[in-house]
Parts: sequence; structure tokens; C-alpha cells
Amino acid sequence: MRALIQRVASASVSVEGTLLGSIEHGLLVLVGIKTDDTLQDALYLARKVANLRVFEDSQGKMNLGIKDVGGAILSISQFTLYGDASDGNRPSFTQAAKGEIALPIFEAFNRSLWEDHSISVKTGQFGADMKVALINSGPVTLLLESRK
Repeated sequence: MRALIQRVASASVSVEGTLLGSIEHGLLVLVGIKTDDTLQDALYLARKVANLRVFEDSQGKMNLGIKDVGGAILSISQFTLYGDASDGNRPSFTQAAKGEIALPIFEAFNRSLWEDHSISVKTGQFGADMKVALINSGPVTLLLESRK
């Protein structure tokens, strides 16, 4: 499981012109789920994201987590994080989990952020053609994986 995390001043997601979620000050998390990912991967990654210290303290060092700054998360499913274009120019998505596998894991990830870590989470619409807007703060962008 992969999470591409961007620290944002604001972010929003819409489908067919309808705003589904928006946050001010927090993290935009693009979540990719691999064919062999499990609930344990979701819980591990939720814990990592919840405790990630990417916000600056009074000395300008990245020492604060999302809860410390009262931020929120906009979580977006993104199967293309498992795109592989190493052979040719058209990416293959064979490593990305199909919807019936990925959706429950994605939902468990978001539920854990909310229930286990008390972080406000907004989401898009799983499997939809979403339009995501963001203002990256820093910029700060990190890639986390549930397994090495």
C-alpha cells in the first residue's frame, strides 16, 4: 500500500462539478492499494500518516503532526500509484488491486484515521473521475509504503 502525502494550505475534490470534500491546512493523501494488501497494511499506513511530523514548530523545524496543528486529511484513492511504465511508454496497472479488494482497504484506512487517531477525514468518490485541487505548502511531498 502506498500513500503519496502532500502538506497543503487547502485541497478539494469534486466529481462532475459537485464538490465532495475540501480541507484547509492539512494533508492531501493519495492512496494506492496493491493486489496483496490487507487490513494490516491499511492500519499501519494510517498510523504512519497520523503520526507523521511534517508541520513546522516555532523554530521552523518539521516537528509537529497533523493533530498538533488541528489539520484535516483529504484522502483520495489513486490506483495509478501502482502504475508501471518500465517496459514501454504505456503504464501497466497489474499491481493495483481491483475495486472489490481495494475499496474495503481504502475505507479501513480512512476509518482508522478518524476512529483510532481522531483526525478529520474527507474523501472523494472511489473509482470516479475526480478533479483534485490543492495548494501545496512548502512544498512538502512524501511517499510512504506499508512494506519495504
